[in-house]
Amino acid sequence: MCLPTPAAPSSIRTSHLTGDATGNARGVRMAVSMDAVFILQRKFGPVFSVHILWRPVVVLSGPDAVREALVHRSEDTSGRPPSPVYGHVGFGPDAQGVVLAQYGEAWKEQRRFSLSTLRNLGLGKQSLEQWVTSEADFLCSAFASKEGRAFDPSHLLTCSVTNVISSLTYATRFGYDDPKLQRLLELLQRSLREDTGLLREVVNEVPALLRVPGLARRLFGALKGLLDILDEFLEEHKAAWDPAQPRDLTDAFLLEMEKAKGTPGSSFNPANLRMVIGDLFTAGMVTSATTLRWALLLLLRHPDVQRKVQEEVDAVIGRSRRPTMKDQARMPFTSAVIHEVQRFGDIVPLGVPHMTTRDTEIQGFLIPKGTTLITNLSSVLKDEATWEQPYRFYPEHFLDAEGRFVKPEAFMPFSAGRRVCLGEPLAKMELFLFFTCLLQDFSFVLPPGHSKPSDKAEVSFLSAPQPFELCAVPR
Repeated sequence: MCLPTPAAPSSIRTSHLTGDATGNARGVRMAVSMDAVFILQRKFGPVFSVHILWRPVVVLSGPDAVREALVHRSEDTSGRPPSPVYGHVGFGPDAQGVVLAQYGEAWKEQRRFSLSTLRNLGLGKQSLEQWVTSEADFLCSAFASKEGRAFDPSHLLTCSVTNVISSLTYATRFGYDDPKLQRLLELLQRSLREDTGLLREVVNEVPALLRVPGLARRLFGALKGLLDILDEFLEEHKAAWDPAQPRDLTDAFLLEMEKAKGTPGSSFNPANLRMVIGDLFTAGMVTSATTLRWALLLLLRHPDVQRKVQEEVDAVIGRSRRPTMKDQARMPFTSAVIHEVQRFGDIVPLGVPHMTTRDTEIQGFLIPKGTTLITNLSSVLKDEATWEQPYRFYPEHFLDAEGRFVKPEAFMPFSAGRRVCLGEPLAKMELFLFFTCLLQDFSFVLPPGHSKPSDKAEVSFLSAPQPFELCAVPR
C-alpha cells in the first residue's frame, strides 16, 4: 500500500563487489531490467554494486542478504536516499512525510502517529471491517451493473480501494463516477509514469535543473496537480474541523499541530501535513488495487482455484452474511491463494530504496555510511531454494501436507524491518474482505472468444498485470 521512489532500472550499470561496497569494478556495464537483475545475481552473488548515473548503489538479493539488511541490520539500513526531485511540490527538511523521510526523530514521530491513529480509527477492529465491507458492497454492485458483459475491472477496483483510504484520511467517500475521483486517478497514473526512468534520476542528481523556469511542471506536472487536488480536500476539511470530534487522520494531525505550537523542530507542521496525508493517500490507492487486479487475472487463468475458493467461502461464510476477518482463520485455502497472489504478482520488485545511516557489514561486505541500497524483493519472493514453483502461480506454497495455512519466512511483499510498509495491516484487511466478497457474489470467466490473459507483468516501478477483460457472472 506504500508509494515508492523508483530506482530507474533502465539507468543502472553494474560493477561487482570484491570486499566492500565501492571496490574494484570488473567493467560489467549494462542496462538492467528485472530479468537482468536475476542474471547479475546468479553471476555475482547476493551482493553487488551498480551505478545509477554516477551514484554507487548496492543491490541485495536473496532471502539471507535482504533479511540481514532489513531485519538484523535495520538500525544501519533505515535511511532513505535524498529526494530533491520532489522539492517543487514542497518536499524538504521540515516536510518529508513518512515514506521518504530520513531515518530520525521526525520519521519516528510520524510513523508512531500514523500507526496509532489508524488503530484508533478502527484498524484491526470491527468498525473498519464494516467500512471496508461496505465499500466491497458498492464494488459488487458496480460489477453486477455490467450484467455479465465483458469489462476491464481495473478502474472499479482502484475506485473502491481509493474510497477506503479517502475515508481514513478525509472521512470522504466518492461515487465511482465522481469527476473529482476521475481526475484524481488520472493524475495518479500520470504521476507514476513521470516518476520512472532516466530523466527523473538525472534531475534528482542535478537538482539545480529544477530552477530552470517551467522545467519541473513540464516533467512532473501530474504530481503537482495531484497534490493540488489533495490540498483542495485539505482546505475543505479544515473549514469543517471540530477539535472535539476528530473524524479521520487529517483531523488527528491538525490536533497534534495545535499541541505542538511553540515546539521547535516538531514534524507536526502545515507543510508536513500535506506530505504525510499525500503519502498515505497515494500509496493506499495503488498497491492494493494492483494486487486485486492480479487476483482476478489469476482466477481467470486458474478456474480450478476459483472453484476451491468459492467452495470454502460457501462452507465457512455462506451467502446470508458478509465475511469478517475472524473467518480468515478458518479459510486456509483462501488465505493461501491471497498470499500466493501477492508472491506471484510481486508488485514492488525492487522495494523502496534504503540508505545506510552508518558503516555496516552485510554478507561479509563492508558498506559505508550513505550508500544507497536496493533490496531485490523479487529475488526473495521467487527464491528457488524456498519456493517449490517460484515462477508459477501455486497456492500450495502456503499450505502444509495437512492443508493448514503456513507462511514461509521469505514472504515479504511489504518489505521488512523498521521501514516495513505501515499500511500492511490495512492492505491485508482490504485484500481478504474485497476478495471474499467478490467470490461470494460472482464467478469470473473469460469473455466469449477471448484467450487467457497473459500473466507476464508490465514492469516500471510497479509490476502490474497487462490490461484484460472478464465477465462477472452472478452466482
